[in-house]
Amino acid sequence: MQARRAARELALILFSQIDTLQNQKKWDFQDIVIKSVRTLTNNSTDELKSVTNSLLEIKEYLSEYEANHPDNLERPIDAKDKPVPIPLTSDMQDKLDELLNTAEKIMLALEIAEMAALEENSDVKEYIIKITNAYKEHKDEIDAQIKKFALGWDINRLVKMDKDILRIAICELLYVNDAPLKVIIDEAVELAKKYSTDDSGAFVNGILGKVVIENNLK
Repeated sequence: MQARRAARELALILFSQIDTLQNQKKWDFQDIVIKSVRTLTNNSTDELKSVTNSLLEIKEYLSEYEANHPDNLERPIDAKDKPVPIPLTSDMQDKLDELLNTAEKIMLALEIAEMAALEENSDVKEYIIKITNAYKEHKDEIDAQIKKFALGWDINRLVKMDKDILRIAICELLYVNDAPLKVIIDEAVELAKKYSTDDSGAFVNGILGKVVIENNLK
């Protein structure tokens, strides 16, 4: 995982707690990351237990379905059942979707655990500090950009994740200037797709495109 990508994702964790951290002179990044990893892993573990039970039910259903299939009922008692086609019911599809969603959350927890290790990398930490300090210094201007281009949206009612992703990207575009514009925007869109709603990627891309044009960025 590249240092700046890790820094952006760690900054997103940090920004999720920005309101409670505003008055602190020094932020303990490692503590924030560790707490986030614990939250994610605990949630993933609970969901994994639930999904595992569903998988056991599916396995039992499949075993009974195979054994009672006409093709196997006609076979000798001591013969091994042969595989048979199964109907993929919506109920089974829902259970498989739950498993996939849980697997994604577990992978996310592992990725953040990796980022926790990368946080010790000085390049990662320095870039996080640049982003967060830029936001602390230019908060009003950054939020004004979001408000200006989020037509029809009250900034206080935007999806929190979308707002934080936009804040980080605008910090980079206007005040950090250490990465190409395309990289900043593309990675902001990927963060939105990864962590937020189905429509968030397009929303974030649209806002950042307007920020680039408004500020004549190249």
